[in-house]
Amino acid sequence: MVGVSLKTYFGHERAHAWFADVAIRAAGHPAVTDGSVRFFVIPTYLQIPTALAAFANTPVLVGAQDVSQHPPGAYTGEITAAELAEIGVQVAEIGHAERRRLFDETDTVTAAKAAAALTHGITPVLCIGEAERLGTPAAALANVEQLAANLENVPAGPVIVAYEPVWAIGAAEPAPDDHIAAVTRALRAAIDADPTRTGSVVIYGGSAGPGLLTRLGDSVDGLFLGRFAHDPDALVAVLDEASALASTRGASATSSARVDA
Repeated sequence: MVGVSLKTYFGHERAHAWFADVAIRAAGHPAVTDGSVRFFVIPTYLQIPTALAAFANTPVLVGAQDVSQHPPGAYTGEITAAELAEIGVQVAEIGHAERRRLFDETDTVTAAKAAAALTHGITPVLCIGEAERLGTPAAALANVEQLAANLENVPAGPVIVAYEPVWAIGAAEPAPDDHIAAVTRALRAAIDADPTRTGSVVIYGGSAGPGLLTRLGDSVDGLFLGRFAHDPDALVAVLDEASALASTRGASATSSARVDA
């Protein structure tokens, strides 16, 4: 799985041009069209209808960068999960470090937003990550605990767990490969142990770009891209890496099935 969050970097016209370019590339990418690589794009709220139109004839999922924890009603300025689902939004980014830091969102708020999304058939892209650089075992434990807190009382359904160490967001380089691998494996073990989360995946974000997915291999299920995906060529390079990894996993599964038979 490969995802892109555009944050608020693009104005409306630039976003429109980017959608048009990426839609052509996605429609022509074999791994995206056959479903072996799932791809989602998360623009600003105002850009969502344009994105939905641009990607209408592709398998690309369109998401929202946030969602209200509240139902429809007297909540001025909020965007509800019900309305997002009504127009075709399929994923929602929840709990990003910037939301937690700038808008004081807690694990309780994040869990409420995840619950609202799943209630309306929207898959949460649940962002978690340690605020300060920790040793790898401590980071793995902290993230597993945060994952549990962010899914407390959340209805059953798959989630996309996006491991984004706060200290790596916007940095020159992503977190070290071995650190990412250890934390994502711990998160995958935790999510796999929960029967209510069947179909969930664990991806990495935080200065992620071309080359990282190949290095991480089977330790992650994909990447969550930010500014590196502003260049469609770099984005396609990551989709190509994801395609190669998906082919390897498919071959391994086939080989295992033959051995079991």
